[in-house]
Amino acid sequence: MNSSRPYLMRAIYEWIVDNEMTPYLLVNAEHPHVVVPLEHVNNGKIILNVAPTAVQNLDMVAEEVSFSARFGGKPMHVSVPVSTVLAIYARENGRGMVFNDDEDRSPDEPAKEKPRSGGPQLRVVK
Repeated sequence: MNSSRPYLMRAIYEWIVDNEMTPYLLVNAEHPHVVVPLEHVNNGKIILNVAPTAVQNLDMVAEEVSFSARFGGKPMHVSVPVSTVLAIYARENGRGMVFNDDEDRSPDEPAKEKPRSGGPQLRVVK
């Protein structure tokens, strides 16, 4: 079965933009295939503004989110595997969706053990 994450991300993105808000992605920047500006990574995470006015050539496909943007005035191509997107939400009110690693596993796969440390948390306000 295909992962639901890219479909949900595209739907939430469209809903945020249709409501004239700013879509943000929270990404696990520690994954080896993540290409983001490292100077903006904080505690292994990065928040990316993916508003139509902030990026060019945004592409949210089954396996990857990619776009071009400027960071500190320097152009950069950003690429993140869909599995590294931890959340998509509106900057203005925090509404959106948080993803976890267990969402895309099949019912017969065991759940991953949750880490015990109290790392950074994202709270989505409804």
